[in-house]
Amino acid sequence: MSKEILQVADAVSNEKGVSREVIFQAIEAALASAAKKRFTEDADVQVVIDRRTGEYTTYRCWQVAEPQTAAESPEKAMIIEQARKLDPEAEVGGIVRQLLPNPAFGRIAAQTAKQVIVQKVREAERAQIVDAYIAHKGELVSGVVKRLERGNVHLDLGGGVEALMTREDLLPREMLRVGERVRGYLQDVRSEPRGPQLFVSRIAPELLIELFKVEVPEIGQGLIEIKGAARDPGQRAKIAVKSNDMRIDPVGACVGMRGSRVQSVSNELGGERVDIVLWNDNSAQYVINAMSPAEVVSIVIDEDSHSMEVAVAEEKLSQAIGRGGQNVRLASELTGWEINVITEAQAQQKSVHESEALLQLFCDWLGVDEDIAHILVREGFASIEEVAYVPSQEMLEIAEFDAEIVEALRERARDVLLTRAIAQEEEIGDAEPAADLLAMVGMDEDLAYRLAGQGVVNMEALAELSVDDLTDMTGIEAQRAADLIMTARAPWFAGE
Repeated sequence: MSKEILQVADAVSNEKGVSREVIFQAIEAALASAAKKRFTEDADVQVVIDRRTGEYTTYRCWQVAEPQTAAESPEKAMIIEQARKLDPEAEVGGIVRQLLPNPAFGRIAAQTAKQVIVQKVREAERAQIVDAYIAHKGELVSGVVKRLERGNVHLDLGGGVEALMTREDLLPREMLRVGERVRGYLQDVRSEPRGPQLFVSRIAPELLIELFKVEVPEIGQGLIEIKGAARDPGQRAKIAVKSNDMRIDPVGACVGMRGSRVQSVSNELGGERVDIVLWNDNSAQYVINAMSPAEVVSIVIDEDSHSMEVAVAEEKLSQAIGRGGQNVRLASELTGWEINVITEAQAQQKSVHESEALLQLFCDWLGVDEDIAHILVREGFASIEEVAYVPSQEMLEIAEFDAEIVEALRERARDVLLTRAIAQEEEIGDAEPAADLLAMVGMDEDLAYRLAGQGVVNMEALAELSVDDLTDMTGIEAQRAADLIMTARAPWFAGE
């Protein structure tokens, strides 16, 4: 038997490319599984094989435990007194072993051993695949279509390695045939007990980037850098590029001679049209570039909402938006800005309305004439707050303003803001609690009026608070605050 074990270990290791140690561990598990059948209880049996001679020894093992723990699992645990009869140096928490005769293995035992060995070898092979490909996650892979199952495509990557492209990861209306070679983006590598472990995508924006790295040598050399990509798979895509060498035109290099490079990428993606966009560290210019081929007339940035309003000529509106909003959507994904497209006429009309509103605001609240108000609007002031807090030196740079006018404007603006704040506090102070707040379980009239005085006038407003907010506002105990908030939130869950 010992010679057979060594022969099996060598043969399977050579055939499957798995280490001899893995095979020995599989045989040990198989022998232990077969030997375990001698016991009616759930015994812990261990088999140890001598790696040099192939001889093996069978043991039964127990965990040394306290009496209470040992009583709960007598088939696998043993109290210290009994354990020291087997091993005088046994300690609680350790393991004691009892030598067993090596059983004779019949046909059924041999079959069990074979099944365990096959399973262990399969697990080792799958682990090898994960180890080999985990470093290649996020790279371009190429494989041959091996089989099609319910719209999913199984790729043969070579060496007996398979990858899966789900139906959702294929290009729309893409029809692949068995035996066809195809490239994809290795999106994920994960160890699973059954099924595929390598997952490939044809729709990921990263695939576009990897294909350009293959087609454009300057990218691999670091002369050109890809800053981002956005795709409507199978239809249209945008990719942003930047040159790290002033002598190289990044857009021209990616297009290639007579469009050869970009055409190769497009052909690989089923004719997907690719717009190559010049990246710019100025966000507005980057958005203008990304809107290509539409020409932008003007652009307004709203930093607070991280959005831009882009104006184009009336006849270019449909081109700027694209079919189904495709062009503006891809530009938005590429740049990370929310983009709203309007016509030049709409932008002018909106600008006029905003200017008129600001003129009226400055005239009414600051008490200035239209000439001063016009200057403020012209210089880009859009609120009373800006007039109050923009550094005076910036305002002194305005040709029509001197120190006296600047100080007067800033003083009036601060007075307006102070008046607004006082009025707001008085409005809140006079507020009365709503009926639902007064009628709440656990609420009293004094607490309800204190809450209303701080802007919490109904149950809905109370429900939005945290326990800390409520205790800070009112000084009540945390438990009472928690109970009140949960009562206020009860209507949220009424329909569940």
